[in-house]
Parts: sequence; C-alpha cells; structure tokens
Amino acid sequence: MKEVSKNIFVTIAGRANAGKSSLLNALVGEKIAAVSDKPQTTRTKITGVLTEGGTQFVFMDTPGMHKAKNKLSEHMINTVNESVTGVDVIILMCDCTKKISDNEKNLINEFRSTKSKVILLLNKIDLIDKKEQLIGKLAEYSALYDFAEVIPVSVLTGEGLDVLMNVLRDNAAEGPHYFPDDKFTDQPEKVIMAEIIREKALRNLNEEVPHGIAVTIEQLNEREDRNGEPILDVTATIFCERESHKGIIIGKGGSMLRKIGQEARADLEEFFMIKVNLQCWVKVKEGWRNREGMIKNFGLS
Repeated sequence: MKEVSKNIFVTIAGRANAGKSSLLNALVGEKIAAVSDKPQTTRTKITGVLTEGGTQFVFMDTPGMHKAKNKLSEHMINTVNESVTGVDVIILMCDCTKKISDNEKNLINEFRSTKSKVILLLNKIDLIDKKEQLIGKLAEYSALYDFAEVIPVSVLTGEGLDVLMNVLRDNAAEGPHYFPDDKFTDQPEKVIMAEIIREKALRNLNEEVPHGIAVTIEQLNEREDRNGEPILDVTATIFCERESHKGIIIGKGGSMLRKIGQEARADLEEFFMIKVNLQCWVKVKEGWRNREGMIKNFGLS
C-alpha cells in the first residue's frame, strides 16, 4: 500500500544568535545555513527540505529580529514578517539563557494575527544548571502567548529535537511534495558556496568588519587534474565597505585571506565531495548595505 503523501511548511523565527540556523542544519542533516556567533549571520530566507517517507518537511530559516539600521536591515526584517504568514507552523526559537527582548515581544505580537500554530522552542538548555531557571523562563514566555507546544531543546547536543519532529509529523497535512524527494535546499550551488566562504570570514574577523561583508562566486568550472581526478575551480570575491576593512580581511602578507580560504575550501570539498581549487579576492563597495542596487545584485532583496 502506497504511503499517503504529506507536507508541512515551517518557519523558524526569533532573536539573533538563538540557534535558528543550527536548528535548520540539524533537522535537514546538511549544513546549508551559515553559522557563527556574530549577529545577523542569516540575511535572507533559507529553505531546507527533509523528505521522510511520505512526508516532506519544508523549513525556512529567517534573519534574527533586530532594529533596522540600514536598507539591508529593512529587507531582513521584511523577510521575517513575510515568512511568518501562510505557513503551517511557526517555531519561535529562544535562547533560554537570556532575558526576553523587545524584538521578541514585537515578533510575538505579530503571531496574534496568524492562523499558524506557534511552537516555542527553548534552546540551549545544556547551559542551564537549575531546572527552576528553565521553568521560570517558560512561564515568562507563556504569559505572552498561548503556544501550541513548548519544547526545551539543545541543538548542540540534539536533546529534544526528536520531540519537535514528532510534533511536526503530527501536524503534517495530506498534500503533494513541492520539492524532489532527494533535494535538501532550494539554494543554488553558488549561493551555498558564497555562504560557506562568508561564514569563515565571520568566524575569523573582528566585530567591526563582518556586517559589511558580502560574497559572490564569480567563476565556477569543473575540470580534471593531472591525474585525471575531478577538481572544481572556484573564484570568489569578498566585498567590504571600507578600504581599511579590505586590509583587515587580507591580513599581514595575505595571512587572514589565506586562512579564510583554507577553512572554506575544506568545507566546500566536504559538502560537494570534490577537490576544490579556491581563489578569493577582496573588493571595496562603500556603503553597499544602503544601496538598493547592490543589495539586489548580492541577492539579498
């Protein structure tokens, strides 16, 4: 007997650094979203797909809620607001070690006009010593909204993720699969490559530089090396907003750019399962985060 086809669309929303992208990667089983401890690592909606038997789960990772400071920030906030409408389930991802923020309260207020079920996910329970702290945090959030489910989790250790998946399975509805069953994201190869490189830059650079970085893949070519083995030639450009930032990204004698490139190449080879020859360049585009044309060119609008 053929299994009934089901689907469920899930938006992951919440504050910056709550663990949304890590959750997406964990649920899908592939690293498709950049992860770092820098706020606003995720800039656009990233879709992850998991097909489990007859059920297809479509997860949408969104930028962290924050106060808009430039045109790029405005696009990011619009992305969040658009992503919490018309889905089956919204996951509000919270960091249980932090106080409830005004941005979270504003986002919760947006839920009042939605027909979607809202699940509260209290992440980072591995950092909580006393259960009383967790119970107190649960009570604080529950006073703000009547959540369909409240699930304590640790994305780092995987604790509680099985509970979440069981809840999502129960909420899947009969319907077609909108993505091929073997597909795990809607992101083009070049976008995934650019995000891997940007993640390495975010992790290695100081606080001032990362927010003004964008990465594009200029050239992509597969060939055979001298031994007849396949190799992927990738040329990437890292854009920054200031000449002084360019120097920081390159580093003394090119040391920083080399480090970013080496770490990115290792991840690219693991992800695409092919030897990679990566070349990175750095260019300055002053104030690009306030230029609609540049934001559109970088695929961030």
